[in-house]
Amino acid sequence: MYLRHSENYTLKITFLGTGTSQGVPIIGCQCYVCQSIDHKDKRLRTSLLIETETTTVVIDSGPDFRQQLLRANLCKLDGLVFTHSHKDHLAGMDDIRAFNYLQKKPVEVYATEFTQQVIKKEFEYIFSNSSYPGVPQINLNTIDKEKEFIIGDIHIQPIEVMHYKMPVLGFRINNFTYITDANHIEDAEMNKIMGTKYLVLNALRKEAHISHFTLDEAIQISAKLAPDLTYLTHISHQLGLHQDVQNELPFGIQLAYDTLSFEI
Repeated sequence: MYLRHSENYTLKITFLGTGTSQGVPIIGCQCYVCQSIDHKDKRLRTSLLIETETTTVVIDSGPDFRQQLLRANLCKLDGLVFTHSHKDHLAGMDDIRAFNYLQKKPVEVYATEFTQQVIKKEFEYIFSNSSYPGVPQINLNTIDKEKEFIIGDIHIQPIEVMHYKMPVLGFRINNFTYITDANHIEDAEMNKIMGTKYLVLNALRKEAHISHFTLDEAIQISAKLAPDLTYLTHISHQLGLHQDVQNELPFGIQLAYDTLSFEI
């Protein structure tokens, strides 16, 4: 079970991106969703910003990371946390260089051992013996899926979910749980989520998918966990127009959209 803490700070949650690996619109696509003029149908790759009065944490740095940070006017980063090693969650990490300059120190990066192996391969130049100026500076911190870790005043409990055959991490912070890129959650991990009041869950599309929850599957999981409010993320153009889908959803479930922000 999740170990509940007595922190009385306010969490501010901001969706930096809510789209799939290709984002929405998709390059060259002429479908009615990709051609929509509604800003809620414009989705950068999935990423989340979590803030307290003293601590700033981002989950995942995909290819749109720089654009997301500029849009959020972010000037401080205490920790970058990775759910897994796929490109749409990892590729933009180089842009932490700005925080090296602003904060005069390495950025603390949190990932599993497997994700760290991919980071070292994809960003080999960070770990070479060369002292070339401007290379990102990071400190790697290993996430143990069974152990809580702390960034500033934020206590984070990992939750392992499955992305087809790939283990991926979700995270619980107090009464908030964030899960993306999942299509299965074991009972033991589901128990860690029980009691969550605010749940974020991926819902790729309405049709079945090999590695992501469908809209109906996400709704069923939300009903089982019974949070006060569920936000759906990692949304593809195949799901439909934001407003049309929102009008179909049960009470207490909402589609997230880029720049959506709320406090807990």
